[in-house]
Amino acid sequence: MKIPDQAKKVFSGVIFDVYQWEQEMFDGTLSTFEKIKRPNTLMVIPTIGDKIIISEQEQPGHKRDLGFLGGRQNPNESPESGAKRELLEESGLSSADWELYKTFEPHAKLDWILYYFVARDCQKVQEQNLDAGEKIRTFGVNFDEFIDLILQDNFYGTDFALHIAQLKIRNRLDELRNLLFKK
Repeated sequence: MKIPDQAKKVFSGVIFDVYQWEQEMFDGTLSTFEKIKRPNTLMVIPTIGDKIIISEQEQPGHKRDLGFLGGRQNPNESPESGAKRELLEESGLSSADWELYKTFEPHAKLDWILYYFVARDCQKVQEQNLDAGEKIRTFGVNFDEFIDLILQDNFYGTDFALHIAQLKIRNRLDELRNLLFKK
């Protein structure tokens, strides 16, 4: 459920805003509902040749984890434009071949979409341009290593890991392999 038009913003934070509204219950009474809104997250699965690029990231106050390149969507920025910006900033990579692979809306009380894009045949076009709170190292893995890494405990992205586990159980990993490396 999206935040209704009549909702009032009761808190504005750096990342999170809180909205409240009166919602009619089934018995006719009213109850205050709340929902948190935050910028969408844009994740990129880049490929170079037959390798998938993974990141090892460290941010202040967080343990080091493996994951995808990406970050928050800026205001007035389309998800794909933001994903292209994040890929360039965090890795120096660029691609002319983009495809939206999957979206997740993981929490009912949070207005937030996670976008996963595939960026095929990436080229290094510049050096990393990291934020002050980012340490990022990238490395390439083959498809089987990619699947193994995603299913490890230290891979950031439980929604995506669950998706991969479901594909694996259903013997449908080749669909993802074909999408990542299609010519």
